[in-house]
Amino acid sequence: MSTKLSVNINKIATLRNSRGGNNPDLLKVALDAERYGAQGITVHPRPDERHIRYQDVYDLKKVLTTEFNIEGNPTEPRFVDLVLSTRPAQVTLVPDAEGQITSNHGWDTIKHQDYLKEIISEFQLAGIRVSIFVDPVKEMVEAAATTGTNRIELYTEAYASAYHAGKENAVAPYIAAAETALELNLGINAGHDLDLHNLHFFASRVPGLLEVSIGHALVCDALVYGLGNAIPMYLRQLNTL
Repeated sequence: MSTKLSVNINKIATLRNSRGGNNPDLLKVALDAERYGAQGITVHPRPDERHIRYQDVYDLKKVLTTEFNIEGNPTEPRFVDLVLSTRPAQVTLVPDAEGQITSNHGWDTIKHQDYLKEIISEFQLAGIRVSIFVDPVKEMVEAAATTGTNRIELYTEAYASAYHAGKENAVAPYIAAAETALELNLGINAGHDLDLHNLHFFASRVPGLLEVSIGHALVCDALVYGLGNAIPMYLRQLNTL
């Protein structure tokens, strides 16, 4: 089994929006990413549209040929409508607060159990695979399984932060969480602060890893190496190239 790479293009939209025009062209970058080997494209539209705009999602849906993954907080009715109208391959539910700079925690799948069951069912009835953002905590993974979700996405910021101090200790909670998920027949994704330094070790140690979503680090590396080089470099870390 190989782990798929989904490229998050939020930062491309941030750069475009900073000048008010269409440079860089978000659609072209997404199509280039697919051409260079990305097996999916991820976007995370937020209510203020400070990077990905809602119209971008509709435009991307028309042209992408790989898996389209839309991340966001489903407590926003506009987000739910967007997902249901575009029907991506996957929706990843993230408990972001309004105005939050970036995602920084997973769902409390115990506290929000009833809500998650309801919204997950709604997306699945539309034929959309659902993944929910969780921290690597056994109880949160177990409760995620009872929501009916197809997958979890392990929030990897803690791993990335602790990697250089001791990678075995940093990855241990994620191995345990993944083992629990596999026992419960949950698919496993991961994302946040994974990069060329820490990705290979994570992917080689965490069992059942189906997909990683990487944006910020990959775009930063693309500034140095070029997008056509950066994506294959990440694929090599996943042993898929």
